[in-house]
Amino acid sequence: MTSEPTQQPQQLRPMPTDWQRALAVVAHPDDLEYGCAGAVAGWTDGGREVAYLLATRGEAGIDGLEPDTCGPLREREQRASAAVVGVTTVEFLDHRDGVIEYGTALRRDIAAAIRKHRPELVITLNHRDTWGGVTWNTPDHRAVGRATLDAAGDAGNRWIFPELAERGLAPWDGVRWVAVAGSSTPTHAVDATPGMERSVQSLLEHRAYIEGLTDEDPETYCRTFLGQNAQRSAERFGGKPAVAFELFSR
Repeated sequence: MTSEPTQQPQQLRPMPTDWQRALAVVAHPDDLEYGCAGAVAGWTDGGREVAYLLATRGEAGIDGLEPDTCGPLREREQRASAAVVGVTTVEFLDHRDGVIEYGTALRRDIAAAIRKHRPELVITLNHRDTWGGVTWNTPDHRAVGRATLDAAGDAGNRWIFPELAERGLAPWDGVRWVAVAGSSTPTHAVDATPGMERSVQSLLEHRAYIEGLTDEDPETYCRTFLGQNAQRSAERFGGKPAVAFELFSR
């Protein structure tokens, strides 16, 4: 009797590097820090421009804080967190945290931002029902991720949301890829090593959120979470700790 050959996991390909501008679109403060801030640090080091767009201010994210107090606090944490990895442009759409609705209003808002920032690469977070297996994703992540994938095309069509042109936002059909962080089926990756320390410090800027989430020491929590995530992708990326993405070409 012969044993079945062991199937090797498909290797992750390096992310494209022939681009200059990126726009990252997520639902909440901290979504990018849990997902891909390490990659962003490397990109900004290389002279690329990255802007952040948050659909909410995360006002429903801390059980012990009223939304009117929590929202401004989490906005401040997000701006400080972005600065750690070289991002100075952080914008908020003010959809309500926890009840973001997928639809034309959300697509229009994201398409407007794409037209404004004119990125070649758009980044978002997992838009699928689960994180792989039986861990259920949140409605906000699903809505924003899916709307971002759709808005990448909407932004280039002059007949979809023509009111944007009336606001001085001309169509932008220059999005070449949408990269989804946190996907259970990644296809590409970025070496996490150069940006790892700053990714830890970036996540640590969300201290109020982390302290409301866990009793573990915040720095230990950040290092463990990000380090383990990066190491999971190493087997498929030449042994190098990596930030993984599912890349959709356009």
